Amino acid sequence: MYKIPRILPAGDKAVVVEYGNEISEECNKRVLNLYSALKRQDVTGITSIIPTYRSLLIKYEPLKLTVDDLTALIAKSDMSTSVEEFKPKVIEIPVAYGGDFGPDLEFVAEYHYMTPEEVIKIHTGSAYRIYMLGFTMGFAYLGGMSEKIATPRLEKPRTEIPAGSVGIAGSQTGIYPVTSPGGWRLIGKTPVKLYDPHREKPILLEAGNYIKFVRITPDEFHEIEQQVNRNAYEVKTYNYDG
Repeated sequence: MYKIPRILPAGDKAVVVEYGNEISEECNKRVLNLYSALKRQDVTGITSIIPTYRSLLIKYEPLKLTVDDLTALIAKSDMSTSVEEFKPKVIEIPVAYGGDFGPDLEFVAEYHYMTPEEVIKIHTGSAYRIYMLGFTMGFAYLGGMSEKIATPRLEKPRTEIPAGSVGIAGSQTGIYPVTSPGGWRLIGKTPVKLYDPHREKPILLEAGNYIKFVRITPDEFHEIEQQVNRNAYEVKTYNYDG
């Protein structure tokens, strides 16, 4: 963590505000506090704001907002923010584990000398912080997975992984929001759509919130899937109490 954030130019229409040089929850909270403060102010000239693990990319229109004015605004907004600026929520993601839903669950269990049930218990036992979104539309970079189930990627990536697949790669876990190639070990699948271009809010998740995986049966998976297709399913959310 830097005592004072670094403000660096990123071309002629953007700056990057860096809060540190490592991934940490404290650093990410500072990023999201500034993100929330600037969004709330709705500043003329700022065209987009993109949070990452440890920094905030701010794009602006130089004819409407000078870099000096933007730098002053960043400093003032950062000094006025508090840990309460961004109030995280927990989003429950239902997951069917193993079998056709998670073809690599058995491998993960054997790799750690566990049973599949033990892997599932560990995987569903934590709330995972969403540090940032990227890679594909709605893909969440999560923190908080137990090292007990950390597993290396596939030696040869799959050419097509179905949307909703839940996987493990090294010390990370995540959900594929759209069908794509990938090398993560697949342990389950959710019927919930993390990305839907026809939805009012296409991307379901937001940086700073938390995911809680909840185990469901295959029958429950298909039931929820039908509800999702009818736009009749609403994910459960509640305040994160840390």
